[in-house]
Amino acid sequence: MRIPYLKEANGKKVLSVHDKPFLVLAGEVHNSDSSSIEYMESAWEKAISLGMNSLLLPVTWENIEPEEGNFDFDLVDQLIEQARKYNKKIVFLWFGAWKNAQCYYAPAWVKKDVTRFKRAEVKKGHNFTNLEDFYGMPYTTLSYLCEETKKSDARAYKELMKHIKDFDGEENTVIMVQVENEPGLQGAARENSDHADEIFKSEVPQEFVAFMKSNSDSMAEDVKKAVNSGANEGNWTEVFGEVAEEVFSAYHVATYINSVASEGKKEYALPLIANCWLDKGQKPGLYPSGGPVSRMMEVWKFCAPEIDVIAPDIYVPNFMDVCDDYIKLNNPLFIPETVTHAYAGPRQLYVVGHYHALGYAPFGFEGMGEEFSAIDSYLFGVETADPLFEVPQDIQEYHWITKTLDDLSPLLLTKYGTTDLQAVSCERKDDDIMLFGEYGIKVMTESQMISRRDGVCLALKIAEDEFYLIANGCIIHPFSLSKEKPYSGILSLEEGSYEDGVWKAYRRLNGDEVAIMRYEKPTLLRMKLYSYN
Repeated sequence: MRIPYLKEANGKKVLSVHDKPFLVLAGEVHNSDSSSIEYMESAWEKAISLGMNSLLLPVTWENIEPEEGNFDFDLVDQLIEQARKYNKKIVFLWFGAWKNAQCYYAPAWVKKDVTRFKRAEVKKGHNFTNLEDFYGMPYTTLSYLCEETKKSDARAYKELMKHIKDFDGEENTVIMVQVENEPGLQGAARENSDHADEIFKSEVPQEFVAFMKSNSDSMAEDVKKAVNSGANEGNWTEVFGEVAEEVFSAYHVATYINSVASEGKKEYALPLIANCWLDKGQKPGLYPSGGPVSRMMEVWKFCAPEIDVIAPDIYVPNFMDVCDDYIKLNNPLFIPETVTHAYAGPRQLYVVGHYHALGYAPFGFEGMGEEFSAIDSYLFGVETADPLFEVPQDIQEYHWITKTLDDLSPLLLTKYGTTDLQAVSCERKDDDIMLFGEYGIKVMTESQMISRRDGVCLALKIAEDEFYLIANGCIIHPFSLSKEKPYSGILSLEEGSYEDGVWKAYRRLNGDEVAIMRYEKPTLLRMKLYSYN
């Protein structure tokens, strides 16, 4: 049996499948689509039209354990067989106790027994509330302090992983698993039951205090301040001050999820992901408090060592700022959910070229190419001041970008963790220069000579003077960095494709096409430079 795993390469983690590096160029289906094999047929076809090599698919607790102790994996098997038919990989999403901070996908026998499977008390004495700061949405969720829930959730997840190993351990159609979905508590920073109050007033485990005190450098400023000024021992308030309630929630949510993950890894040690609903600078409870947001990443690193990747779901305009937040503490970037508007393709190029990401997956990709409604735009954080955020992604261009990245991935992944792989984006137009030893490349994404405003360029150095470039909506200016030979020129420039490890030139460019290297549509180039004095 061969198990997909994460390996270190030049300080970056790379997913290995059958001992070969694999770049996850995926899409996540709408939550309910994977409950129907018939419905999934159109999703696989759409994935093909978008060039994707993988899909992120929910597997739900209610479906695999409809009665306690009786497991049904027929749907899981059918999804795996379907993926094989379409030559795709799967990242399964375990919807157990949490989905978007609620208990939507828990089985009926869990939902109905509120004595054995305790609900979180947002308000003391109440198993239900309406979220006043979230459109009055009705809200209930399972308690992160309930041992019975944790035990049952972990048992179900363990059985799932055992079955995947038995059914897929040789073929490795399933390459990663996300444990729960956007976990945490809405409506309050922590649970407010009598039981939660009692634990909150008790001594914080000393090992955890010591870890937080010695790892404060990477923390968000308010968390760092609270940790450094807090007591070295005592209850949660004494040790963590103003952030005590969120740290308390993060400690217990992460510990819960680590217990679930640990049981699964004992059976089948696939790489595991925990994803989060972004905090967006809000107070805990407006976003799920205790989830693996970047400000709580240190807590999660201590409490959930079985989780390999902490992954942000990004629906906000400041996409790259979020990416920056989730690469600290050697955390590899994986984006399991993001929007499908006009920046979806360019952002995929950028996260591979700049962040050396494990993977990227627009959510609800089945609708890519369709217009956003006003409600969709609002929920996804669309910035209406930028018209491109309201424009659907062109699906032919997305297919070209995804397939080109997939074809080039054997080369790209060998350069992870090095400066031989870089990228420039219009969303950071001031960072427009890439430096590669003897040469540099300046990329202009704003010019009267460019009609589009979603410019991006990925550059892959394959020799001291030779590069592959994926260019879109930009003008490229190579230049020399040598003091002895300060001038540079194009020795050769070809447009083409990279298929089955072989460069296929469509045409050799020269003259006007070299004088101004301007690209109004996604283009793959092979460029060789020379320098002189």
